[in-house]
Amino acid sequence: MNPTDLPVPGLSSDVSLVALFWQAHWIVKSVMIGLLLCSVWVWAIVIDKTVLYTRMRRAMDRFETAFWSGQSLEDLYRSLASRPPHSMAALFVAAMREWKRSLEGHARSFAGLQMRIEKVMDVTIAREVERLERRLLVLATVGSAGPFIGLFGTVWGIMTSFQSIAASKNTSLAVVAPGIAEALFATAIGLVAAIPATIFYNKFAAEVNKQAQRLEGFADEFAAILSRQIDERG
Repeated sequence: MNPTDLPVPGLSSDVSLVALFWQAHWIVKSVMIGLLLCSVWVWAIVIDKTVLYTRMRRAMDRFETAFWSGQSLEDLYRSLASRPPHSMAALFVAAMREWKRSLEGHARSFAGLQMRIEKVMDVTIAREVERLERRLLVLATVGSAGPFIGLFGTVWGIMTSFQSIAASKNTSLAVVAPGIAEALFATAIGLVAAIPATIFYNKFAAEVNKQAQRLEGFADEFAAILSRQIDERG
């Protein structure tokens, strides 16, 4: 029997995932735990944003159907003024509120009303887009930094493994494999956290951009409607 094939006291040949975690150095364990928590956080954000964007699209569809159905804008405004349920409703309410304030103030000149309404809608769009983008930075950060954090755990684990090999003076595969597997496990967890984060960040960024364009399109159409009414009153 080759002496290097003899088992070495204190070294385990168990390469199951649980065993790899418990055998890891405390720094590698910290990296693994941090990445697992990031992965859970990523999936929580993914579920929350998926539900939010789906509801938002359906709510916008219902609002546009009501808006273009010929219903009175005053009635629509009264039904939404207290609490706009979505971004497009908030945009409509902000513009109508500025419109009504000017009319109730008995303004003699409507020259600046069009500009004020457009400014109000621009501010509302910016605020709503910021709300839609909330926590997307977490996905971008995990997606970009996750593999490097996992790689740090891998490098540290390999260094520890080589130190153990040097101390035991045993280079058999049974001695080397568990330490290398333990080190690579950290990189695997980093990829598990980073890959979904990157995929869903790109998906959600495109969704936010699409909804922002939809809001801007509605703002242009609504501004044109109000502009015609301003010209009629002017």
